[in-house]
Amino acid sequence: MAAMSRHFEPKKQTVELQPGARPSRIRREPPPGKLAKSTVIPDRDERDRAVVVIGVITFALALCVLAVAVASYIGWSPSQYSVKVSVAQ
Repeated sequence: MAAMSRHFEPKKQTVELQPGARPSRIRREPPPGKLAKSTVIPDRDERDRAVVVIGVITFALALCVLAVAVASYIGWSPSQYSVKVSVAQ
């Protein structure tokens, strides 16, 4: 059989803790008379729509720049064409 350890008996007396003289500094409720600031949380759908619109516009602009760059590379220029506009009276 294995020997069991003895029950621990501390040699010092335990300390009786007294309640603190000061109240807790942690606030449980907001102070009276002051309203908490309300934060506006944007709707995810609105934010997603805005991000999609920005992405589509950026992609379209990149395609336009690419088209102008390719046209410029092969020697095409809008100045080669003249547009005549007539106003009917």
